Amino acid sequence: MNLDAQHPLATGLTTDSRLIRAYQGTRPDVTPVWFMRQAGRSLPEYRSLRVGTRMLDACLDPEMASEITLQPVRRHNVDAGILFSDIVIPLKLVGVDVEIVAGMGPVLGQAVRTAKDVAELTALDPAVLEQTLAPIGQAVARTVAELGSTPLIGFAGAPFTLAAYLVEGGPSKDHIHARTLMHADPDAWAALMAWTAEVTGRFLRAQVLAGASAAQLFDSWAGALSLDDYTRYVAPASAAAIAHVRDLTYGEGSAAGAAGTGAADTTDTDAAASVRRNVPVVHFGVGTGELLKEMHGVGADVVGVDYRVPLDEANRRLGGLVPVQGNVDPAMLAAPWPVLEAHVLDVLERGRTAPSHVLNLGHGVPPLTDPNVLTRLVAFVHEVTAGA
Repeated sequence: MNLDAQHPLATGLTTDSRLIRAYQGTRPDVTPVWFMRQAGRSLPEYRSLRVGTRMLDACLDPEMASEITLQPVRRHNVDAGILFSDIVIPLKLVGVDVEIVAGMGPVLGQAVRTAKDVAELTALDPAVLEQTLAPIGQAVARTVAELGSTPLIGFAGAPFTLAAYLVEGGPSKDHIHARTLMHADPDAWAALMAWTAEVTGRFLRAQVLAGASAAQLFDSWAGALSLDDYTRYVAPASAAAIAHVRDLTYGEGSAAGAAGTGAADTTDTDAAASVRRNVPVVHFGVGTGELLKEMHGVGADVVGVDYRVPLDEANRRLGGLVPVQGNVDPAMLAAPWPVLEAHVLDVLERGRTAPSHVLNLGHGVPPLTDPNVLTRLVAFVHEVTAGA
């Protein structure tokens, strides 16, 4: 399916950005930088804006969500915004009783532990998201209008991570109930995973259709799985989720440029010069060093790497053919600057072994991070990689 003619990728507004080029496997003139969880808790302007507003309510307020998304772009000069939202938003909008509890994370009104529980949950029709996701589309549209040529990244939780929250009833250290259901009742597990793939895939697609220039699927808890369990019980659902955006394409070339500038006519030669591209998809997981190749194989263009595996080793495991994202250790953000600088230089050097590299953290920004460190880090990466 072609993106709308006014989409930032279709008009050419974001196609030449550092981020999109790097996601396509072309090394840009300067290494692009953005941070997972850059929008939110580490910023005083965010904390001020959020006073009196619950997390999920903030996510569903288009004006507030857009403003929070834009705050780190203004402050840090990062190369992308990422929509301020939460992976459980589509669960809430489809009718699941879920809230974000401060200091804990997502908490479900009822855990999904049996085949009966799964049947009751999956009776909720994901098609309702066609209407209930409207605030997300509005937030994306508002944000894209402000970002201009800076791309916005849409994101969603991978099916396993959503299923883990549903089965555990909230956060868990080992996801033992989810892993038990996987083996004790494979049919119920398959039904649950098919449903979460549909729900989260629709969430991701809505963001891209509204104007996001890239999509990232987070499998925060996949590191709890063995390679065999991931391949057999999880990867097919992740592929199904990604398929919701994999078919979204745009033309890059003279014909696309003419469409973006409002030119009256294009010739057959112009049309032939236009290359069809898919919206780039990033797949990231925590503790997933042993799963990297399989995570790429579900349909991702880029693989995010956490801080546990050096990027050159990750590149080796991926066959040397896949753009990588990562993987500054978030703990280093509180270290003295010379220590952080040396670490970042090492990450950049290892990232040069891959076809292209987007610098990010190996997980999210810690809440107590000094925002000035992030701003300084972005400027440092841009400066040190310019012309390298």
